[in-house]
Amino acid sequence: MGTENAVGGSPGRAARAEGESETETAPGSLEGLNSSVPIPSENAGFWRQYRAFVGPAFLVCVGYMDPGNWGTDLQAGASFRYGLLWVVAVSSFMAIIMQVCAARLGIVTGKDLAQACRDFLPSWTRWPNWFACELAIGACDLAEVLGSAVALNLLFHIPLFWAVLITAFDVLLILAFQGIGMRFIEALIVTLVATIGGCYFIEIFVLPQTTPSFLEMGSALLTPGFRSEGMLLGAIGIIGATVMPHNLYLHSALVRTRQLGFDEPTIRRAIKFNTIDTVLALSLAFLVNSAILVLAATTFYGREGAALASGEIVSFDKDADWIRVAYLTLAPLLGAGSASALFAVALLASGQSSTITGTLAGQVVMEGFTHWRIRPWVRRFVTRAVAILPAVVVIGVNGSGSVTDLLVLSQVVLAVQLPLAMFPLLYFTSSKQRMGRFRNGWFLLTVGWASCLLITALIVYGLPEAVEKAWAVIAG
Repeated sequence: MGTENAVGGSPGRAARAEGESETETAPGSLEGLNSSVPIPSENAGFWRQYRAFVGPAFLVCVGYMDPGNWGTDLQAGASFRYGLLWVVAVSSFMAIIMQVCAARLGIVTGKDLAQACRDFLPSWTRWPNWFACELAIGACDLAEVLGSAVALNLLFHIPLFWAVLITAFDVLLILAFQGIGMRFIEALIVTLVATIGGCYFIEIFVLPQTTPSFLEMGSALLTPGFRSEGMLLGAIGIIGATVMPHNLYLHSALVRTRQLGFDEPTIRRAIKFNTIDTVLALSLAFLVNSAILVLAATTFYGREGAALASGEIVSFDKDADWIRVAYLTLAPLLGAGSASALFAVALLASGQSSTITGTLAGQVVMEGFTHWRIRPWVRRFVTRAVAILPAVVVIGVNGSGSVTDLLVLSQVVLAVQLPLAMFPLLYFTSSKQRMGRFRNGWFLLTVGWASCLLITALIVYGLPEAVEKAWAVIAG
């Protein structure tokens, strides 16, 4: 895992010594990828060092632009124009803080968040925590399944039921990628993220019908508030869909794919470049989420519906399936089929990139909490089955109009799990015993705990209504 020439009192050495009996027989998660990427010496130039460290945050950032985010952003833009754009910015900032803390935990202690929870928290918390994490990953995978399936349905007119089943077999593709190596996976994810960003760049800046009012957007960012009924619940939905619990576990493990030691200069260098990586990657995710909201605000706000080429009228009401509505109505409203095609391609890239990172997160959580080592294809099929089963049942019974209901169900599960990931993360990274001199400073300490408490309060506030909607989905 690294060198032993740690400076006296090194938190990496201390953390490993305290949990020595458990960690000696528990190698790092992501076996085969852990410590697989070499880093240059500290005398190398800035860009050479940055290229070696860049990657983990870009894998994480796809979770911040997955299909669950698309639904909330589209609905916010269609309902309130640019009124909730500031919420996207605030939630993205809070996500950056949490991911920076997750990266620091992995770098300094040599443990990912799942391993730290197993080793540093009371033993009775281990199994409930693991079970909650598995539920959250299954819920996240459900959103990814739905996003990919809807994209296949829209692009190739495959019935949604069969499109959901087709997504079950992307496990073979994922396993092939993992066998090639970490840098290839990172390059693939960056390509998919660039595809999403490129599609929205064209729609916002090239297609004249969707060019927004940048002055109005700037005003909305600088004057936050809840001026209309329903905006608070919309804000809760955006925050709940933005900060993803499984990303905290994943990021703390991905930073250990670099060949890091526990000496102070290496730790400082890794923290520096991973912080830069996190800020850049999640800023890109913020721009994509903002673009989705802006596209909806420009195209749908103030309209009650649109007529399709077939003569069918699509209504823009609060219960609309906004992902499908956006695709179906972009061409009639804008007079060009290219907008709809770009939207569907970006959605497919979003679903597939989130699938890859969801697989890795599931591996990290299982290995970290249980120390089980099972074959990746078994792990993937189990996770995929958990996600696909509710999708197949609900879509088979209620038809393709239930996609939004399933996304609501997935977001409720993720919201419940999020505090269970945030509180231990901030507790560990604020502890001098666990982190030594690299514990959170006053800025991360203040902003991190404030973000954690605010997110938790909003989740608790919105949970009764969300659970009511989720139960309606379960009860049919």
